[in-house]
Amino acid sequence: MIIKKNVMISIIIPTLNEAENIATIVKVINHSNSTNTMEMIIVDGGSQDDTVKIAESLNIKLPLKVINSAPGRAMQMNNGAIIAQGEILLFLHADTLLPNNFAEMILSCMQKSGIVAGAFTLKIDSNNWGLRLVEWGVKWRSLFLQLPYGDQAIFMKKDTFNQVGKFPELPIMEDFEIIKRLKKMGKIAIISDPVITSSRRWLKKGIFHTTILNQIIIIAYVLGISPATIVKWYRS
Repeated sequence: MIIKKNVMISIIIPTLNEAENIATIVKVINHSNSTNTMEMIIVDGGSQDDTVKIAESLNIKLPLKVINSAPGRAMQMNNGAIIAQGEILLFLHADTLLPNNFAEMILSCMQKSGIVAGAFTLKIDSNNWGLRLVEWGVKWRSLFLQLPYGDQAIFMKKDTFNQVGKFPELPIMEDFEIIKRLKKMGKIAIISDPVITSSRRWLKKGIFHTTILNQIIIIAYVLGISPATIVKWYRS
């Protein structure tokens, strides 16, 4: 798979009540050292806070579109992909920061033979030792099982995204499902430089509780329990 050195990367950011984070994530991308052509697409799923207002007010050099969508991360990302102009799509959670020169890393990665998609190593923004164990587990899972999740900033060619059938519009596990499909097409690359994601999810419910719950959810999904039922467990 040959990728030209300078192709547009469309960064698709689904949001829901992310007023606290959206300005930071956009500014980090805007101030990155990359010279590559990029655009950002924020797809809001009905925020009740100032997420949309803040996003629309940002004065940045990169092209930025803010659109509304029915709620649901999968649907929001799919709607962003529909209007994306880039040859490469990068799906980024609104509480996750990309490393400097991420665009060059992605382009270099996609030049390698057999690579159909990729993601980054995960770093969690907390000094809690328990989260270092979580990071270690994510690294092992990503490298050896080829199973990165959405908070690792998944990327692929737009043609590949359309070929694999886009994100299945499930209430949960949409990232797991699309990666499973991509693995049948080729290799999933993991970039060693990490993205930095918020620790809020782990600290709110507890690191042990969140980790165990995540594993139960995966097992339940693999066993065929409906995503609607699984998401009720997750939210409760």
